[in-house]
Amino acid sequence: MAKAPEIKLQPGDVAPAFTAATSGGGRVALADFKGRNVILYFYPRDDTPGCTKEACAFRDAYADFKKQGAVVLGVSTDAVKAHDKFVEKYKLPFTLLADEDKKIVNAYGVWGEKQFLGRRYMGTHRVTFLIGPDGRIKNIWPKVKPDEHAAEVLAAL
Repeated sequence: MAKAPEIKLQPGDVAPAFTAATSGGGRVALADFKGRNVILYFYPRDDTPGCTKEACAFRDAYADFKKQGAVVLGVSTDAVKAHDKFVEKYKLPFTLLADEDKKIVNAYGVWGEKQFLGRRYMGTHRVTFLIGPDGRIKNIWPKVKPDEHAAEVLAAL
């Protein structure tokens, strides 16, 4: 089991700004959501078992997040094309950000060494940030259980 990354960001810190290509061919910036709660969840890869569970949990709770006025953004280092397939296959109603140059995963400190079946490699850790309407980090979940996580985040809103 990989240990959780050492995240330097803390609740109260200003969330690092970013602009990224999105599923559906758009672009978004964190600044676009000023005045709203943003759930920024990082996940390793599109269409893998844990990532699919997590994405579907956010999908199933999406109406509740919307009622709270929150924005859900998923981030991985996959390409837009992979995101589009993932969104279509599982009917995901929220935006996925393609961080192919790893600027966002590095800015948030979620890129690091992982271990799977005894093999060590670099990858994205499953970490979620709740960013408040003021652009500051309200909460960080450094260890996420994919199927229960959306409910945890919703409870924190």
